[in-house]
Amino acid sequence: SRLIKDLLIRRTQLLEMQTMEKNRLQILPKALHRSINSLLKSLKTQIDSITKQIDEAVMQVKHWRTKTEILTSVPGVGKVLAYTLLSELPELGRLNRKEIAALVGVAPMNRESGSYNGKRRIRGGRHRIRTVMFMAMLSSIQCNPVFKRFYEHLKAQGKLPKVAIIACMRKLIVVLNTLLKNEERWCEKTA
Repeated sequence: SRLIKDLLIRRTQLLEMQTMEKNRLQILPKALHRSINSLLKSLKTQIDSITKQIDEAVMQVKHWRTKTEILTSVPGVGKVLAYTLLSELPELGRLNRKEIAALVGVAPMNRESGSYNGKRRIRGGRHRIRTVMFMAMLSSIQCNPVFKRFYEHLKAQGKLPKVAIIACMRKLIVVLNTLLKNEERWCEKTA
């Protein structure tokens, strides 16, 4: 578990470095492009190597392999999200829907005190999971009809796009929690 978590962190660091170099490629003069392209090629090789190590480590542990298969059965949930959830959120499948949403940081929290009534906002939770889930949800909205309908429904009600995405993330984590709890694979009826 610790090895996979460390490998995921390193993979994220390399991806951030790759993004920085791609940004530099756009703004620096052509004379420096050769150096940047060389570094980008090296970073790609390292990212592929670490991804392969993560896959091998997960395949060696039976319960991780089973949980990964359940999680990735949901359209829009890839290996990176599945591995992140398994390493960063070991409570997944053991808590109720409110607890798991609060733990990830996608549950709306009241901001009220006395007669003051503020807007509900998300806060707290595990930042790394929320970041990976946000990117996965952008994909899920495109390829998963259940989440696409839910997202469009929220937008039709006047919700801002980012608010609708967070609501979809909350629904996704609740669905994943239920699937792991019941040891079931995804079907559209589960959502």
